[in-house]
Amino acid sequence: MLKVWIGVLCFLVVGPMLHAQQVYPRTVKLMGSRFDITVVAIEEVEGDLYIDQAIGEVKRIERLISSWDSASQTAAVNRMAGKSPVKVDIELFQLIERSMVISKLTSGAFDITYASMDKIWFFDGTMTQIPDSIEVARSVERVGYENILLNKEDTTVFLPKPGMKIGFGAIGKGYAADKAKKLLQSEGVVGGIINASGDMNTWGVQPDGAPWKVAITNPMNKQVAFGTFPISNRAVVTSGDYEKFVELDGQRYAHIINPKTGYPATGLISVSVFAPKAELADALATAIFVMGKDAGISLVDQLPDVDCVLISDKGELFHSNQIKIDQSTP
Repeated sequence: MLKVWIGVLCFLVVGPMLHAQQVYPRTVKLMGSRFDITVVAIEEVEGDLYIDQAIGEVKRIERLISSWDSASQTAAVNRMAGKSPVKVDIELFQLIERSMVISKLTSGAFDITYASMDKIWFFDGTMTQIPDSIEVARSVERVGYENILLNKEDTTVFLPKPGMKIGFGAIGKGYAADKAKKLLQSEGVVGGIINASGDMNTWGVQPDGAPWKVAITNPMNKQVAFGTFPISNRAVVTSGDYEKFVELDGQRYAHIINPKTGYPATGLISVSVFAPKAELADALATAIFVMGKDAGISLVDQLPDVDCVLISDKGELFHSNQIKIDQSTP
């Protein structure tokens, strides 16, 4: 899933600050993506130490959930599909459990077994025609979260169909951002931002007491923001498809595929979800792309402390009932 850049509006205070706290940022590549890690600390040495700890935590998560790492437990589960259950750490087991809850909540619009799909859609400019309908139907034959068999007593995971796979591309970075935040909070870091390539989690405030702010960028003109949002101790994930799509027979097809039908999602080009945790926001952002504007907003309006901002392929902005948009100049 292509992640849209979210502008973080962070202002360093020039005058005196409580306990001389400052903002210390660092950009690194983790999980194959850009991570921007920002912490509030008294001195640079302390800030660097905290950021190193966050990086270590993200790397630990990657070793656990990466389907590309043959040594990971996730890869083991995929290798043994159709053969036998695999015992996994309770952390991975519970992540799969929560993923299945979100799948049920979204009627399968979010599904970690999407990794089982045959790749028949290409968004690199090579496609010249829509895949045959029979080919599309076959591409999703092994997809279906309801087929995952979990044994809570033994913490085993079994994929009953040969060739079936799970993948955490639509939830993993959000989970990593949550875990890095939790670790830093346990170390006494009073404020910061973990921005995992658009999967962002925040806590505390800036050194001057002002809240962190994010700007939702207009995907059709990245120099213009639709609005700014104060955010503290909350997560926001923005996902977009406007740079990765194909147009065939006058129809625009996004790179985000509906795991139930095998066809690309249509209608939206940007989805931003605000939630208590980045894991939830990440999964819902993907699901809403598949569900569409009306069903997506209807779902969000029923969830406590969850909001969304959607941008259609015509550049129209829509949002859930409780959200307030500050469209003044940041």
